[in-house]
Amino acid sequence: MSSVAITKETYLYWYELMLLLRRFEEKTGQLYGQQKIRGFCHLYIGQEAVIAGTMSATQKGDSLITAYRDHAHALAKGMSPKAAMAEMYGKATGCSKGKGGSMHFFDKENKFFGGHGIVGGQIPLGAGIAFAEKYLGTDNVNLCYMGDGAVRQGALNETFNMAMNWQLPVIFIVENNGYAMGTSVARTANTQDIYKLGLGYEMPSMPVDGMDPVAVHNAIDEAVQRARRGEGPTFLEIRTYRYKGHSMSDPQKYRTKEEVEEYKAKDPLEVVKEKIVKEKWADQAWFDEVAAKIKAEIEEAVKFAEESPWPDPSELYTDVYVQEDYNFIKD
Repeated sequence: MSSVAITKETYLYWYELMLLLRRFEEKTGQLYGQQKIRGFCHLYIGQEAVIAGTMSATQKGDSLITAYRDHAHALAKGMSPKAAMAEMYGKATGCSKGKGGSMHFFDKENKFFGGHGIVGGQIPLGAGIAFAEKYLGTDNVNLCYMGDGAVRQGALNETFNMAMNWQLPVIFIVENNGYAMGTSVARTANTQDIYKLGLGYEMPSMPVDGMDPVAVHNAIDEAVQRARRGEGPTFLEIRTYRYKGHSMSDPQKYRTKEEVEEYKAKDPLEVVKEKIVKEKWADQAWFDEVAAKIKAEIEEAVKFAEESPWPDPSELYTDVYVQEDYNFIKD
């Protein structure tokens, strides 16, 4: 049983959060097609249950760090859709002052520590954040997300060894959507059970149904409670699916339409909605109200991004070094 009860309010929260993430990503894709958003862009559509189940089982003081498919994590952690959209536009009002773009969201206030473009680069950083929490004597936990391709990086093994040796309060989470870019997990490793990689370090490790927020919530809760008790890290392989390509430039020739439709049949948004309707926790008026609220919020975010200023050229030299008067060579 979860120490954090799953109630009517949990389901209503899950639905509203997942709908926000879904509609935000759909708008992002549309704006990318209009060349309003440029550069690399990776959508989260289909994977919403992973972050929804995580948020309901954690507390505000817990931190998140992830790879470059980062919009949903940042928004779920409390980042304003305005700051998120402005960042993708490259505007000065963005969460990273327009200098990070889609892949490099950051929100210190809400303890969202990126958005990292280097594959697997966030794994040692997540353990480092957890080390800081343990050193400071807090009961906060770091949740370190990665894609299935990142587990092939050597840094994962080094980090797992140190995290277990020092019993760090970190939860390593593989969002296994089946493909590292366009390469299936089956083609890159002898075993497709990624969670088993943690067993060699005697780290508690398990697979989780990532299309079900209940399963995610319970697995995250168990891992969080273990970490808060000082019992160290957990490795979760959360098996999910993205309905869109790896990035906006992905032609998706490596999978069939039938496979995509198979996963859409268990869309977490629809599953949660069906539960709410079945239990009579909300009527159609509530669903309509939530949809209208989110639509307005996203339209407001787009307007904010459109009207925001571009960064001043002088921003090239800020946020690079702590030393404010660093002697840059500008000639």
